[in-house]
Amino acid sequence: MDSMNVDKSIAERLSTEWLTPEGLLVLKCTNDGAESQLFKRTVASNMIQFHFCIKGNAQFIFNDGNYSLPLSEDRSLLLYNPQRELPLNLVLPAASWVVSVIVPIQKFHEFFSSEANYISFLSEENRERKYYKEAPITPSMAIVLNQLVNTRLHASVQSLYLKAKIYELMSLYFHRPAHIDIEQCPFLADEENLVKLKRAKEIIIRRMAEPPTLQELSDEIDLSLNKLKEGFKQVYGDSVFSFLFDYKMEVARNMLATGNYAVGDVGLKVGYSTASHFIAAFKKKFGTTPKKFVMSLTS
Repeated sequence: MDSMNVDKSIAERLSTEWLTPEGLLVLKCTNDGAESQLFKRTVASNMIQFHFCIKGNAQFIFNDGNYSLPLSEDRSLLLYNPQRELPLNLVLPAASWVVSVIVPIQKFHEFFSSEANYISFLSEENRERKYYKEAPITPSMAIVLNQLVNTRLHASVQSLYLKAKIYELMSLYFHRPAHIDIEQCPFLADEENLVKLKRAKEIIIRRMAEPPTLQELSDEIDLSLNKLKEGFKQVYGDSVFSFLFDYKMEVARNMLATGNYAVGDVGLKVGYSTASHFIAAFKKKFGTTPKKFVMSLTS
């Protein structure tokens, strides 16, 4: 943790909250203004906190501003300390978003009751110890996070939807395929390669309608093709073009949800020259056509 003096002039703001009957809490803290904002909330010591920075960056402040934890875009932070409360004191610079999921530890244990040895801090000897972990947000997790914050469901089913999405997010967070070991990823210890891989991600997002080939991308970021493919999958949890496909579909879904765009226009925006190809891709990802998806929002 770094020491930090909090600017007392930063205005305090309230986050948007959703709470399920089981006590699962989702917070959306967004700052689309030009000045930094402070978000505050009490959090009991029996709660485990998951914070996801989906845009910009963030700073978590502790001990009256004496310590801080930074969180950058596409990174997550897990916090748990059964010995003391960890209230939310979150400073968000301009153009930054953080989504937080806060779960009672008893409910959280129920998620993994038969897997306590798999999740290290759930083992009996660790249950009363504080825990901290920073990790990347995978494309699959990013999709669920966007679904959480953009839901427009009727109040009668919103609680059920939130609960399902929280369970899905927890499953993705703790999923560790045998061939991917984030803790042992050599790229995480190689700052130069990490910078190049992040640049690769930014390039394909910025040029998603006409993305470069893998070889072109490799040349542009000055990283060998093998290291690009291997490193991207280890750091972001998916291949370059699988990541891009998920991103494009999420952009398309969000555009359609506004009701301001025709299906063909959305397809062109994300790189499909024909509406039929876009419709097929959208259905492959979400199991429904763009038209039916739009209709479901107004039904």
